[in-house]
Amino acid sequence: MSSPASVTILFFALAVAAISTNRAPQAEAARAFFVFGDSLVDNGNNNYLVTSARADSPPYGIDYPTHRPTGRFSNGLNIADLISQQLGSESTLPYLSPELTGQKLLVGATFASAGVGILNDTGIQFTNIIRITQQIEFFREYQDRVSAIIGPAETKRLVNGALVLIVLGGNDFVNNYFFTPLSARRLQYSLPEFSSFLISEYRKILMRLYELGARRVLVTGTGPLGCVPAELATRSINGECAAEPLEAAQLFNPALIQMIQGLNQQLGSDVFVAANSMKMHTDFISNPQAFGFVTSQMACCGQGRFNGLGVCTPTSNLCPNRNVYAFWDPFHPTERANRYIVQQMVTGSNEYMQPMNLSTIMAMDSRN
Repeated sequence: MSSPASVTILFFALAVAAISTNRAPQAEAARAFFVFGDSLVDNGNNNYLVTSARADSPPYGIDYPTHRPTGRFSNGLNIADLISQQLGSESTLPYLSPELTGQKLLVGATFASAGVGILNDTGIQFTNIIRITQQIEFFREYQDRVSAIIGPAETKRLVNGALVLIVLGGNDFVNNYFFTPLSARRLQYSLPEFSSFLISEYRKILMRLYELGARRVLVTGTGPLGCVPAELATRSINGECAAEPLEAAQLFNPALIQMIQGLNQQLGSDVFVAANSMKMHTDFISNPQAFGFVTSQMACCGQGRFNGLGVCTPTSNLCPNRNVYAFWDPFHPTERANRYIVQQMVTGSNEYMQPMNLSTIMAMDSRN
């Protein structure tokens, strides 16, 4: 039989353990995460909209944990989901989800909407999408909602300490400038002029995020736009990357990095971090076998040449093993390709991430 002293000691030890267990999640709580942009990071907002830009039917989501479509333009997880994992957090919910209430708001939110671009006239063919100006307005509204729960001061701290990801630019070329041979923007601007115009407008968007409290913002460029299966199917003769969209990416991406460097210099702080999506995608597109892919030209899901025509539907051709394809559908990488992209965001050199990668950001910010 135990003595009263040993029972007291045991009770005290259990109490301390219980307190430690209860405190651990708070001590290790992940920072909030906010996601802005297009279909590369939309995780279901468009499910709540009357729009043709949606991914809410099979086989989308075939490799997601539920094996069901979620609104992500992927066979599984997208880059925002994988960054959430790096933060030690659950994936953020779509801002339009009715589940995004109470404590779930403190995790962050995804405002992204498939089809949008830097410009508000990008993606007009999709009709009802959350344009970037509205995404930013939702971010302001989000802060009001959180303030009602934890107060303005704590909300400011949460937003200032958050990680932000913004993914824009590809649609401005694919679904605007190049959308028709005589598009309004093509008649208005030469390709170099249009790229410069996009950079100037993107700068305004980034400054608006800063004004709303964002202090760590990952900004991605575009991939090599001429090399996706959709462009190969319609513009390529022998499987070579389509020249004009590829030129657009080659103009836009270096200018974006330069703009971000200038913005940080103006602000006196490394608020914005440039992720070189062009380089990340080019790695596995130019040498797919080195990354375990059998092809970077053929989409897993689609139809026509390179499975690059139309969209991925239940009646499309579907590859049996998504892990050996770089592209899931005519425009979007597979989850496996997304994992490579995020790994470069986390640990990549200055060739991939400027001025620092995500692991450096997390280490620096954990000391503050």
